[in-house]
Amino acid sequence: MHRRQFGLATLAGLSTGLTGLTALGIAGVAAAAPDARTLKFGQSASLSGGQASYGKDVRDGIAAAFAAANAQAASSGVRFELQTLDDGGVRSRCLQNVLNLTESGVAAIVGLTSGAGAEACLPVIEDAQIALLGTASGNMGIRSAAAGGAYHVRAGYDAEYLRMVGYAKDFGLTKVAVVTLADTSPANLQAMTRALGTLNVEPKLSLTIDRNATSFEAPANELLAARPDCVLFTANAAPIAKIIDHLHRAKFPGLFYATSFAGQDLVDTLTARRQSCVMSMVVPRPTAMGVSVVSQCQRDLSLVPGARMGMTTLEGYIAGRTAVQAALAAQKSGSTSRARIREALAGLRADLGGYRVEFAGTPHGSRYVDLIAVDRYGRLVG
Repeated sequence: MHRRQFGLATLAGLSTGLTGLTALGIAGVAAAAPDARTLKFGQSASLSGGQASYGKDVRDGIAAAFAAANAQAASSGVRFELQTLDDGGVRSRCLQNVLNLTESGVAAIVGLTSGAGAEACLPVIEDAQIALLGTASGNMGIRSAAAGGAYHVRAGYDAEYLRMVGYAKDFGLTKVAVVTLADTSPANLQAMTRALGTLNVEPKLSLTIDRNATSFEAPANELLAARPDCVLFTANAAPIAKIIDHLHRAKFPGLFYATSFAGQDLVDTLTARRQSCVMSMVVPRPTAMGVSVVSQCQRDLSLVPGARMGMTTLEGYIAGRTAVQAALAAQKSGSTSRARIREALAGLRADLGGYRVEFAGTPHGSRYVDLIAVDRYGRLVG
């Protein structure tokens, strides 16, 4: 009982701060839609620590999608509210947050920003019979057949690795180093190994790093000593940027590849330093305003004070739009219970405007992967 009370108190305290983000979409239509039902979604995100920018961008994207939906609350009969708890990018805090959120009665969990945390939450998700939607990670540990209740609006690392390895093959790069997070799922490294196996290549060096470490000089020096043709990173932006900076100053001649988890923060950091990297993207380019979902995201972000457009924000926006469509589909069936929202997701086919999410028969709603080079001027090339 005491733990349940603590969870609810935490939510109540944080909801006050978050309302500043969602009030434009929720309170702003309250007078016009007094009979609309409020549907609460829960999120655990890294709003502090080394992944703070990533977590805030995902949160803001979801908040923008909800705010836009709330402008139609008078006709839809549903208003959306996002309750976000800060986990600092720490697996155990993410698990506790999701437990608190499920106990508070949220309809679904959306937009977790820690793949390792999401993996730890799977038993809670299954016990609560609640949907885990749109985790902002390609973590393969939440994509197995045993991960019931998890629905993905973006591609997994397996698809990203295949694109990255194919790119390396095109350039004749066979001496490959792999850098992953120490707390991530072993399934991620297995997926990378399988992708490299398509080239009959074994990693010249494989390193694991602590995402919250203060120094990355040691792994950077190991990479320099190994002299690979390229380094493949699966990590958050901060350690990748520090390692790239160290190698760049040491005149390392090889190429750098990063998965989507590095996000907009890596693009911004490298651009400021006039450094470059090849990245995989699992959403359309945020500069492609001719793509409807991109231009809609840009428009709806105006409803969220302080929000910025970028690939990570767009990923959150797509998760938010998918949550809205599933909830409205459940509403039409007569209920927005957890079970009905899971059922609605299981059969959902949605064209968000140049980006499709299709769950029919699979929890994997998209396999979209684009590979781009971020040049030292911040341009997305390729």
